[in-house]
Amino acid sequence: MAPFPHRVTLGRSGLEVSPLAVAGGYGVDRDSLLRAFDRGVNYWYHGSRRPSGMRDAVRAVKAAGHRDDLVLVLQSYSRIPSVMEATFTRGLKTLHLDYADVLLLGWFDHGPSDAVLEGAERMREKGLYKRLAISCHHRPTFVKYAKDTRYDILHVRYNAAHTGAEKDIFPHLSPDHRPGTVAYTATRWGQLTRSKLMPPGENPLRGRDCYRFVLSNPDFNVCMTGPKNAAEMDEALAALDDGPLSPDEEERVRRIGQHVRGASSVRSIVFGR
Repeated sequence: MAPFPHRVTLGRSGLEVSPLAVAGGYGVDRDSLLRAFDRGVNYWYHGSRRPSGMRDAVRAVKAAGHRDDLVLVLQSYSRIPSVMEATFTRGLKTLHLDYADVLLLGWFDHGPSDAVLEGAERMREKGLYKRLAISCHHRPTFVKYAKDTRYDILHVRYNAAHTGAEKDIFPHLSPDHRPGTVAYTATRWGQLTRSKLMPPGENPLRGRDCYRFVLSNPDFNVCMTGPKNAAEMDEALAALDDGPLSPDEEERVRRIGQHVRGASSVRSIVFGR
């Protein structure tokens, strides 16, 4: 099987990025991030948890003269425009950056207020960021976001146990001028790789299997990984070389995903979760 492409176009954002993206909030170290950058992984997500690894790696990329090769995403959960701008500006300062490539409005299930969108536009006019992304957990809302050209990129939860985007989002989108699509929680918070959650007699998935599952879906441009350490980064990078899943591999991943989702539902009922 051929490897995944080195670069993909992130929908109507026009950004040229690696199909694998990386979040720094789970503790991955500076050197692992720089190694991933050398492999072409250039879509970096600096969310609400901001350990020093990604901070130091961003500074190092800039110091080496490669800022223009990095696509840096800063997220804000704020519902107050002045707070959103203040925390965003503080995040840029910490990274030694003048701007981010993407402002991600986090977890807006039914749409940001007019005030938040006006505040975001003022931030763009000031040169604090270039493109606007949004995330939510109410999948049908993404259909509305996709039609709104203010949003360049959608961050969508998707994995083998959560495949609802396949029926709730993508069949309802125009094939033309789509926003960029980024999947997160590809391992379902690690559950898809845990032996004790597997069907009887089944080996757990590897991280690379989870990322390949996402990237084998043509509706997604990018899959996010959130490594804790160098080993997990290596596992994610291996997905790029392994390429798309074969039909047999995809059937196995989906079967495990359905089992894990069903087991989680049972635990929720039994333990009141």
